[in-house]
Amino acid sequence: MSVTICFDFGNTRLKAAIFEDQNFKQEIVLSNGDAATVLDLVKKYHADKSILSSVINHSEETETILQQYTKFHKLGTTSLLPFTTPVGKPETIGADRLALCAAAVHNFPRQNNLIVSLGTCITYNFINQNHEFLGGAISPGMDMRYKSMHQFTAKLPMIEQDELSLRGNFPVTGYDTKTNLQSGVIAGIGFEIDGYVDFYQQRYGNFNAVLTGGNSIHFARRLKSKIFADQNFLFKGLFALSEINN
Repeated sequence: MSVTICFDFGNTRLKAAIFEDQNFKQEIVLSNGDAATVLDLVKKYHADKSILSSVINHSEETETILQQYTKFHKLGTTSLLPFTTPVGKPETIGADRLALCAAAVHNFPRQNNLIVSLGTCITYNFINQNHEFLGGAISPGMDMRYKSMHQFTAKLPMIEQDELSLRGNFPVTGYDTKTNLQSGVIAGIGFEIDGYVDFYQQRYGNFNAVLTGGNSIHFARRLKSKIFADQNFLFKGLFALSEINN
């Protein structure tokens, strides 16, 4: 049995996923990305391979440890990809978006795919049935929307994310400041996602939409669009890229 650890160092959280052969086993939230933390994981799960997707300034020692103890690949502009990037500047594409596109090609080949990822920012990633990543859009994520309304106004309060509001326990027509803010953020994101899905669906046949990220399950229930929710989609892409590059 071969064990692969996929690391995702994002702006908000640092996570890892364990794969045994080709099977996703579990996700782990890391307290930090230090070399000691990474080494503990590698030894605990007897990892053979590893891959790192990072959008932060992480320690070089972390990469050294992974190179020393596993067959390691750092996702970046020189990585072998199962798709092409014919527009824009490929060197500026975030590692997380590369992983999402790889997951789309691996799981839904020869389809027009829109992958919506709910993170610090919301990214819309369109890859066509010819496996060409054509770009998409980036908008503020949920926490960023709440924080910006609080920080850039004199009197709007800071609203903390909670499970009840994510499940739809607020009116779309808010009746006080809190519910107005919740509607603007949570319902607004839902309407935004539906709008993008409609845009691509009307223009492309053989179309598939995927919703991923920490709160994807909650938002999938609110959408009128038919959309496939998979919280581990990015990790599945990282694993696919590890297999290609390792």
